[in-house]
Amino acid sequence: MRSARALLAVLLLTGAGCSLAPRYQRPTAPVAAAFPATPAGPASTTATTADLGWREVFGDARLQALVALALERNRDLRVASLNVELVRAQYRIQWAQQVPMIGGSAAVTRQRTPADLSPTGKARTSNAWSVGAGLSGFELDLFGRVRSLSDAALEQYLASEEARRSAQLSMVAGVASQYLAGRAFEEQVALARETLEAVEAALKLTRRMAEAGRVSELDLRTAEAQVETARFNLAAAEQQRTRAGNALVLLVGGPLPADLPPPLPLDDGQVVAELRAGVPSEVLARRPDVLAAEHALVAANAMIGAARAAFFPSISLTAFGGTASAGLGGLFGSGSTSWSFMPRITIPIFAAGALRASLDVAEVRKSTEVARYERTIQGAFREVADALADRAWIEAQLRAQEARVRAEARRYQLSGLRYRNGIDSSLVLLTAQRDLFAARQQLIQTRLARLTNLVDLYKALGGGTTTDLASPVYRPPRSVVVDPP
Repeated sequence: MRSARALLAVLLLTGAGCSLAPRYQRPTAPVAAAFPATPAGPASTTATTADLGWREVFGDARLQALVALALERNRDLRVASLNVELVRAQYRIQWAQQVPMIGGSAAVTRQRTPADLSPTGKARTSNAWSVGAGLSGFELDLFGRVRSLSDAALEQYLASEEARRSAQLSMVAGVASQYLAGRAFEEQVALARETLEAVEAALKLTRRMAEAGRVSELDLRTAEAQVETARFNLAAAEQQRTRAGNALVLLVGGPLPADLPPPLPLDDGQVVAELRAGVPSEVLARRPDVLAAEHALVAANAMIGAARAAFFPSISLTAFGGTASAGLGGLFGSGSTSWSFMPRITIPIFAAGALRASLDVAEVRKSTEVARYERTIQGAFREVADALADRAWIEAQLRAQEARVRAEARRYQLSGLRYRNGIDSSLVLLTAQRDLFAARQQLIQTRLARLTNLVDLYKALGGGTTTDLASPVYRPPRSVVVDPP
């Protein structure tokens, strides 16, 4: 028993050889040290969106309920999670190659030898019983080939986990954007209904005035056209609201429950929280897609170690130990011990340049992953910079649009008074009403653009690092894996 334990310990220590992979160094981020300043001032360097979970960013209880449902039922996210489980299983298979696989066996053989083949010239029947355990083809990882392959598989698994987080972040942002669009269409429907009621009332007044001879038929037909335009706008808003609802159902993964919390209006400041960007070097490094790209780069770096180790000899062991006997009764008797030990060494002598080509492939793949990693960081930096710039200009547009709505509302009020007193024609009143409707409609769109911009900024900054977007990451048992020197 002691000798078996000693042999196992030697195999574990010998199998965990030094890695020939290059020492990994994270490439320098090819972006500026700070996000561009916006008209609202420089980007903040205090607490950032990366420190907030989606429940802290989205204050609308109805939106929170929809996001929670989508995290549970969205089919695309389910596929991404299953892909992570698949890569995790593949990593565990590769990691297991570092540990000797010991299997037990028990066999019985009964064999008849004919007389002309028997040394005694007589036919004979022989029995062989055996019980034991052994290992087959275990590679002593003296140069770290197996360890490098295991490291690469681990990084690929971690990259798939970050890809799942990225898909989850995109799904959360998609649900929020679609929900906000639906809420905007609902407000558009309410505005269209209110406008239709107003123009219908104006039509009734114009019809009475036409019957009294105070206005012309032109004014009457203009009012009728305004009513039909309002009905068209209402139907179009209803159509857009229905399509937005269908898209939200798809993202959530099923019909929306009837007991959802009531929604907040778009002008409520709690719908989406104000967000701050922070420092690029700290923020972008936590984005799931950037982390996934870096894990892919580390995996490519580990594959160089495996390619280098292929130039050196490899040693594999096959061994068996147990008992054997011609009869079952003597299987565990004295002197029945049986063992075999078959080491094998393989030395590359001539491979027609295949080993060198394999190393070149690994190095080129690493260079490719470096470029992809840098491109991912550059794309992330631009997304954040664009979202910050959009936020500054949208705030200015929102203030101007709110002032325009107040002015148009006062204009419409004065036009109504002048029309009823016979000072202005109905055309002046209907024009003011139409301009007010357009201004209020544009205000809803501007509020939607502001909230959508906050959602885009939340996504561009990598969402939250809290448990909202995290899941347990599998790690191999540290008591078995031996770290390379």
